[in-house]
Amino acid sequence: MKLAEKMRILAASVGTIAAVVAVTASGPVQAADKEQFFPALVYRTGAYAPNGVPFANGYVDYLKLVNARDGGIGGVKVTFEECETGYATDRGVECYERLKGKGATGATLFQPLSTGITFALTDKAPKDKIPLVTAGYGRADSVDGTVFKWNFPLGGTYWDAADILVQHVGKLQGGTDKLKGKKIALVYHDSPYGKEPIPLLQERSKMHGYELLLLPVTHPGVEQKATWLQIRQQRPDYVFLWGWGVMNSTSIKEAVATGYPREKMYGVWWSGAEPDVLPAGDGAKGYNALVFLAPAGQGQVHKDIIKYVYDKGQGTGKKEEVGEVLYNRGMVSAMMGVEAVKRAQFKYGKKPLTGEQVRWGLENLAIDAAAIKKLGFDGFMNPVGTSCVDHEGAHSGRVQVWDGKKWTVTAGPYESDLQIIKPIIRASAAKYAAEKKIPARDCAKDASS
Repeated sequence: MKLAEKMRILAASVGTIAAVVAVTASGPVQAADKEQFFPALVYRTGAYAPNGVPFANGYVDYLKLVNARDGGIGGVKVTFEECETGYATDRGVECYERLKGKGATGATLFQPLSTGITFALTDKAPKDKIPLVTAGYGRADSVDGTVFKWNFPLGGTYWDAADILVQHVGKLQGGTDKLKGKKIALVYHDSPYGKEPIPLLQERSKMHGYELLLLPVTHPGVEQKATWLQIRQQRPDYVFLWGWGVMNSTSIKEAVATGYPREKMYGVWWSGAEPDVLPAGDGAKGYNALVFLAPAGQGQVHKDIIKYVYDKGQGTGKKEEVGEVLYNRGMVSAMMGVEAVKRAQFKYGKKPLTGEQVRWGLENLAIDAAAIKKLGFDGFMNPVGTSCVDHEGAHSGRVQVWDGKKWTVTAGPYESDLQIIKPIIRASAAKYAAEKKIPARDCAKDASS
């Protein structure tokens, strides 16, 4: 056998082995040129693991379902590989660099599940032509697709969340005008994530005359006694909690210890899942949080996951945890990525697509009510429709309460006030564009190309 022939056979074997590793039990082995590669940045270890694990399980299980039930995306098998970030920005960047070139056409998209990692990757994505999907987190100003061509904060931003919370507590008072003279405390993770809602809350404070108390909590959030001592002294009318991981349950426990009513506490949607309340036991009863995209519970898509994935012994986590808040959110996030690929296949064909091609799909998403029902997500998300100008596609949220055993939606849906938010987005995006020397994007020209 000639050397060239031996090398060809060896190369083919290496490609097959790589596909086996990447599939990670997600479906039948395919040649490397027949795969759509989804990198999965996860944190299954460390202080944020209680929240990171269920999200990652839902994300990966949905990718497995797409292979097992649908035979992939348009006949192209999905492959994936997890990379542990520990919620650390530097490790997230390392994972990005390691995974961005894998697969037949490179990474499909990245979902960092971290605002800090998102900030770090925002400058890298345009050069590598790989989209960043940050469903309900990341940079709020990246809604503006004319500046942030590669960022997609699908379904909601922290400015939407903050706006909706102010609307809700204003409604409880009999109108936002009744917030004048009230105190609202923001207990927030001292990181880019926790700081994101501040501009909106400050703007609303100017409009309505409430006093905003800013109370940062140092990573990972297990020491909050000084914070809650201030709350006991200041006696705010409401506490908005912008925490993650162990910080959330610690805040609830400290509220119990200081006698602050849980009924007056409202968490952002990343502070409203089972791992946030269960450690506090009965003390968590009455605690409120936002919910967007996916509440707790099971629907048709969950039945499919159990049938095609768990009953086949391919489940990523525990079967009884299918349907928890963060599991569902991971599942919805994966689904939107898959739907972006489907959308892009209409334009580019049913083949493995590049990140740049998938970016077009993300910018032209049209997941309406009929599509949601067909996908089995009826009741678990709102329609999402994006454009060149709007990379978010939805701006609503609801309020849920923990009754000691389960989450129940009690108010909403609320639509964030875009008359307030859009000027803040434009100003922040324009500042970023000036700093980075990003030229103005012509959406009309892009749409016709």
